[in-house]
Amino acid sequence: MDTDQLIRTLAADNAHRARPVGFALMLALLAAAPVSLLMFFTELGVRPDVMTAMRNPFFDLKFAVTLALAASAIAVSLHLSRPEASLRGFGWWLLIPAGILVAGISGEMMMPQRAPMMTRLVGHNSKVCMSAIPAMSLPLLAGALYGLRQGAPARPAVAGAIAGMLSAGLAATLYASHCTDDSPLFVATWYTIAIALVTAVGALAGARVLRY
Repeated sequence: MDTDQLIRTLAADNAHRARPVGFALMLALLAAAPVSLLMFFTELGVRPDVMTAMRNPFFDLKFAVTLALAASAIAVSLHLSRPEASLRGFGWWLLIPAGILVAGISGEMMMPQRAPMMTRLVGHNSKVCMSAIPAMSLPLLAGALYGLRQGAPARPAVAGAIAGMLSAGLAATLYASHCTDDSPLFVATWYTIAIALVTAVGALAGARVLRY
C-alpha cells in the first residue's frame, strides 16, 4: 500500500468514527423527551396553583433535588462509558441530591407550624408518584441506554443503573410540577422509591444492552 492510499484509508476511517458518547446521549435524550412530555401533558399536566406554589421554598426544593440527581447521573454515566472507568472518585456526585434533601427535611423540621410527620410523609399522591415517575422514565431510559451504547462501559449493569437514575431524575422533574405534595419527607420517601424502581430496571437492562 502506497502512502497516498494509506492516507485515504485513514481519512475514511476517521470520517466514520462513532459519535462522542456525550453527543449521542444528548441526541438520544432529546429524541425520547417528547414521548415523556406527551405522557405528562396527556395524563397529568402542571398543577393549577403552580404560580402560588412557586412562592413555597419546598416546591422549589423538589426541582433542586430532581435536577441535581439528573445532572449528577449524567456526569457519572459519561464517566462510566469508558472501559477503564469505575465509580471511585465519582460516586460521591450522587450524594449531592441526597444532601439537598436532608437540608430540606432539616429546614422543615425547624418550622414552628407544620403538619404532623405522617401526614407530610404519606401525602395525597403517593400512588400517582409511584406509577407516573417510572412510566415517564422508560422512554428516557431507552434513549439513555442507546446513547451509552456508543461507549464501552466495563460494568454495564452499574452503567445501566446510573442511566436509570438519570432518566428517573428527569421524569421526576416533570412530575414535580404536577405533584401537590411539597414536603421533603414525601419526596424522600415516594420519589426515592420510584427512582429506585427505575434504577433497578436500568441495571437489568444495562447488563444486557451495554455489554460489549
